Amino acid sequence: MAEKTRLDLAVVLPDVPDAADACVARLVQRLADREGVSEAHVVPASGEAPAQLCIHYDPDQLPLSRIREVATGAGAQIGERYGHAVFDIGTMHQRRARTLSDRLKAVSGVLEAEVAASGRVRVEFDREQTDESTIRGTVVEREAAVPQAASDDHAGHDHGPGEHDHGKEGHNHNHGGILGPNTELFFALGCGAVLGIGFAIEKLVAGAPSWLPLACYLIAYVLGGFFTVREAIDNLRMRRFEIDTLMLVAAAGAAALGAWAEGALLLFLFSFGHALEHYAMGRAKRAIEALAELAPKTAFVRREGRISELSVDTLVVGDIVVVKPNARLPADGFLTLGSSSINQAPVTGESIPVDKTAVTDADQARADPDRVDAASRVFAGTINGSGAIEIEVTRLSTDSALAKVVKMVSEAETQKSPTQRMTDRFERVFVPVVLGLAVLLLFAWVVIDEPFRDSFYRSMAVLVAASPCALAIATPSAVLSGVARAARGGVLVKGGGPLENLGSLTAIAFDKTGTLTEGQPKITDVVAMTDIAEDRLLTTAVAVETLSDHPLAAAIVKDGRTRLNDVALPQASDLESLTGRGVRAMLEGDPVTIGKAEMFGNDGIAALTDETMAAVERLRAGGRTTMVVRRGEVDLGVIGLMDTPRTAAKATLATLRTLGITRMIMISGDNQAVADAIAREVGIDEAWGDLMPEDKVEAIKKLRGDGKVAMVGDGVNDAPAMANATVGIAMGAAGSDVALETADVALMADDLAHLPFAVGLSRQTRSIIRQNVFVSLGVVAILVPATIFGLGIGAAVAMHEGSTLLVVVNALRLLAYRDRFVVARTG
Repeated sequence: MAEKTRLDLAVVLPDVPDAADACVARLVQRLADREGVSEAHVVPASGEAPAQLCIHYDPDQLPLSRIREVATGAGAQIGERYGHAVFDIGTMHQRRARTLSDRLKAVSGVLEAEVAASGRVRVEFDREQTDESTIRGTVVEREAAVPQAASDDHAGHDHGPGEHDHGKEGHNHNHGGILGPNTELFFALGCGAVLGIGFAIEKLVAGAPSWLPLACYLIAYVLGGFFTVREAIDNLRMRRFEIDTLMLVAAAGAAALGAWAEGALLLFLFSFGHALEHYAMGRAKRAIEALAELAPKTAFVRREGRISELSVDTLVVGDIVVVKPNARLPADGFLTLGSSSINQAPVTGESIPVDKTAVTDADQARADPDRVDAASRVFAGTINGSGAIEIEVTRLSTDSALAKVVKMVSEAETQKSPTQRMTDRFERVFVPVVLGLAVLLLFAWVVIDEPFRDSFYRSMAVLVAASPCALAIATPSAVLSGVARAARGGVLVKGGGPLENLGSLTAIAFDKTGTLTEGQPKITDVVAMTDIAEDRLLTTAVAVETLSDHPLAAAIVKDGRTRLNDVALPQASDLESLTGRGVRAMLEGDPVTIGKAEMFGNDGIAALTDETMAAVERLRAGGRTTMVVRRGEVDLGVIGLMDTPRTAAKATLATLRTLGITRMIMISGDNQAVADAIAREVGIDEAWGDLMPEDKVEAIKKLRGDGKVAMVGDGVNDAPAMANATVGIAMGAAGSDVALETADVALMADDLAHLPFAVGLSRQTRSIIRQNVFVSLGVVAILVPATIFGLGIGAAVAMHEGSTLLVVVNALRLLAYRDRFVVARTG
């Protein structure tokens, strides 16, 4: 009979950042193929439980001890064999980025490679066939210079070297040539100037030697074709025939026909368009790089009674940092002294400064920083108000919320959207068709009465006109701008896929606790059973729930202590969490069970008494969440709690309806009566209650059967449901590592009102992508027949490059996107 065991994924693959990594899939497949193993799969992280590897095995063939050895051994082999490199190079054209991606994929041992036009490079490679230095060498050979950012020196994966790209040596300042980052622009302008001089001499200066304008045109050829030749050579090495090669062929053809001025004009327009495109993409890239500049480079640190100004890179967890009024905070941490109003907009997008106060118990905050109240937690890059404060550092500079946002946004640039994948497939078919058409037109002189010169010229013009140059940049430029604008507004979008999908949603599912409600329930009722003292009920509940980190447990502890007047409590031990149902523990030798009424009477737990069930039903009828407390075999009573809706919930849901979200569903672990009560208050359409975590996953799968659906939660307890949604959206991600890792879209602030901004921006991005694709294909559809019927190369290039610049400028409009729903948010 098959048995199963679970191992923490972080133990088996210690250098893998999350369960979505390709190496996890390799490990699962390797284990599933092993004799004696019937199934292997990953259980997503949930609550405090990390992601786990679940293995179903036959103990007769593989004993438990052997299973553990096999799993850890396979993990070690995979970790040692496969590496990941992430680094930055200079901004480039989308075609050039694609060429470099293909060149990297051609390197022996490279499994996956993606290069963004903004210069972000991600490579996965097999260490048995290549190494990171070889990969970087390929890029150096191609790009002439690559910043030597520090990289992780793990024995296994090289995940996360991008963290090093945003620190002191934060960004790539690759100058791109002898004249700095604008070398290509200077060459293009020089080409235009010399071309103009040559044309003026030829047409306006009588008696000028004939070689003088020709010399000017030759210089223009060199300046205008310098970068184009480099790109064309690389394409030909990759056996690719793209726009750069087409332009050179057309220019060479013009020269062969003696049309030197027209060929130089072609190269000028093409190189000038390239340079402006490069500049525009660089602007979008700088919008992302600006995020990394938010955190100061130095901090005033109190050590051994003295305050010294030190580099932020030298800060360690536990350091006390002094922050002056109106200064930027250098690190994530919590306030230990003072109070102030802090502008968190750079990280969370909140438009109003947030009041912060020192923690009441620094030792407790130090022991569990993740549970520090939001009123005491601060983030690097935010701006202090008028009060001087001291904070204790809880994260290194490379692990701060800001650093993670910068890293993830940069990596998001390499994730292709559905439209971009579609256009890539279209180009692979379209380009060979165009080449075939050009070859046919080359022999038009055989069919119609015209000289070969005219047929050749027309063929070159069609090649130029039909090149899908604007189409290649249409989607990446919009995605890059959209991701950058979202990050500036406190919303982290992990790539083009989630960005497009978020804008095409018609349904959104919301978790209740902590999402639609404040997540801070309060005790409203304490119902002790007959002959049971209320103090005994509360003492038992508070003692046990002190060991739990569930929001309901925190409410019972906080309000229970107040009701008990902070009397001394007995010490509970051996807490066992029954996910989605309750907890069990030992208290003074007695087993204590606390949880939902539904857990009693199942799995060997005795059923509740009639008196207890009557109390539960009475409280639930009033919209209370109920927790039954049993000690030993005796039901002590029922505690009723109630959560309050977020102030922004009702207005946010109304705003989402105006954006076209036609269906909104609340899914909750609370009973149906409580779910219905909250749903009525916030104005939501449907409420599904009594759901266990696995039921929430099934609910999302059911909704996905009707179309695309987003799941909005806190990123911790809702991780499995978010992973199964079309788009997982986490709230309050600035303070939660799990939320940052599990969600496709993360609202950095714990504020539901940011959701309409994210949806609105996504819809605007989808609209701009559609506009860009329409313009790109429309210009090609007009130019191809126009060139066949006589439109010249110069005019074709001007329209072609004009369309490319148009789609880039159109995409850059996203950087100036305004949140039209700010009134609804503050209301």
